Amino acid sequence: MKRKVALLLATVFVISTLGLAACSPKGNDSGTTPTKAPTTDTDAGTTGAPAGEKQLAVQIGPDPETIDPALNTAVDAGNMLLYSHECLLTVDQNSQIAPGAAEDYKVSDDGLTWTFYLRDGLKWSDGSPLTANDFVYSWKRVCDPNVAAPYAETVLSPVKGFEEAIAGNIDALAVSAPDDKTFVVELSGPCTYFASLAAFATLSPVQQATVETNGDAWATKAETYIGNGPFYVTDWVPGSHIIMSKNPNYWNASAIKLDSIKFALIEDPNASYTAYQNGEVMMIKDVPTEEIPSLQGNPEFHVEPIIGTYYVDLNNGIEPFNNPLVRKALSLAIDREYVANVLMQGTYTPASNFMGPGWVDTDGSSFMANANGGKPYIDTSNFEANLEEAKKLLAEAGYPNGEGFPTFNYSINPAGYHQVVAEYLQQAWAELGITVNVEVVEWSSFTPMRRAGDYQSSRDGWVGDYSDPSNMLGILVSTNGNNNAKYNNPKFDAAMAEAQSLADPVKRSAALHKAEDILMDDAGILPIAYYNDFWLQSEKITGSWHSPYGYWFFMYADIAVDDVEE
Repeated sequence: MKRKVALLLATVFVISTLGLAACSPKGNDSGTTPTKAPTTDTDAGTTGAPAGEKQLAVQIGPDPETIDPALNTAVDAGNMLLYSHECLLTVDQNSQIAPGAAEDYKVSDDGLTWTFYLRDGLKWSDGSPLTANDFVYSWKRVCDPNVAAPYAETVLSPVKGFEEAIAGNIDALAVSAPDDKTFVVELSGPCTYFASLAAFATLSPVQQATVETNGDAWATKAETYIGNGPFYVTDWVPGSHIIMSKNPNYWNASAIKLDSIKFALIEDPNASYTAYQNGEVMMIKDVPTEEIPSLQGNPEFHVEPIIGTYYVDLNNGIEPFNNPLVRKALSLAIDREYVANVLMQGTYTPASNFMGPGWVDTDGSSFMANANGGKPYIDTSNFEANLEEAKKLLAEAGYPNGEGFPTFNYSINPAGYHQVVAEYLQQAWAELGITVNVEVVEWSSFTPMRRAGDYQSSRDGWVGDYSDPSNMLGILVSTNGNNNAKYNNPKFDAAMAEAQSLADPVKRSAALHKAEDILMDDAGILPIAYYNDFWLQSEKITGSWHSPYGYWFFMYADIAVDDVEE
């Protein structure tokens, strides 16, 4: 969309939502940010960008369940946390670990003590000092059983004292601050990927005074949402948008070119597509699947692989899904080639294993290539044979031709391919004599419902936070807060515990592969397809990148200026 702009505004202009009024931040001229976010002079839902401000509007999802770093488990909110918070370490454009709030770190010779050295003059977005003690508080908070952080076990179990901390004695967690700029972590055993954990959003610093004053509500409104990232929340209208403005107190603020980023909170892909076509947003994650054929070859349409798997949860804690034979039967009745190549139009890849492409084995090779003796767990090319085996397994489980099998619900949220896949599963499982109802749940309710186990069967998926296989296999440990399937096998748990305790890469690899062997033999979850991200993005956005972990990095982006007309 070409605009006429005055020469005076040739380098500072706004891409804003059509017809929206403006709001202006207050108190930024001094280089500090007010504790409270600026007010608007418009009705809720009609806040735009001030004239002359360079604002990038994007759609990466609907209303997030939470943007509390300790509580979030979803990719959409994870994308937002990239802008509002910064961990000790971060991930760069080449997916390599890079300095974040810590400018450097060292690891002891035995691998058990990690010492992080914070940058000079770090501040919160409200202008107050940020010190190493803030990381001590924040990491202990993740272990607090009253907080119930879903990622606690994933990110902090390698730390000495974790078991005591998660049981209630949070001060047992071996993290300390010898001075304001030094943060020390003691591990219970070597952890080769600990730098990746130090870069993961769950371990972002949060401001103790703000959290303790406001409780869980601190992360629900702009006035109290304090962070340390390159942007900070200045306006938040649920169901409409979240606006994050450039944080003048960020240590690298001089490199930030945008004045603000507007996250349009849109759940319906068709509405997202309309907003993109109208120029209201310059990037959308949720593209209507029916539009994909017409978008092939369009330079604004992107498809890139990410490390993750789209799968089905059968609630292992309830009948009849507590029977591995039932789970195997339902798994083998799925034609994964058809789902990925036809229903998903080739934007996903058929999944034969739980752990797909991109996961790195302990020797640096492909974990997937080394799994199951180099053979796929599920032969996706031989569906007819799989279906016959599924029928036999179901009969063996006591439900010949589906007789006596209870009707059950398959739960989805209304986005992407979930609806069309759900309708296919109805048909596929009908071939076994089983009746399935599709239950559609809005996103903000869907994730807590699934995590609580308040469902029968459900679509699910996991995108890697880092490339070590323990990141995804670990979510199926019985005590893990992200174990939505409620899978519980002591042999699997033991294999994962062994993997965590081992420093020897060959033995550790063997333990991780043993864990996947057990999981796939149990059909603890049903892998369907390997993820790719597909999205629309204006070519006017420069300096951004997309990572294999499913994140879009716009913090150092810019917007190309149209030719100026007088």
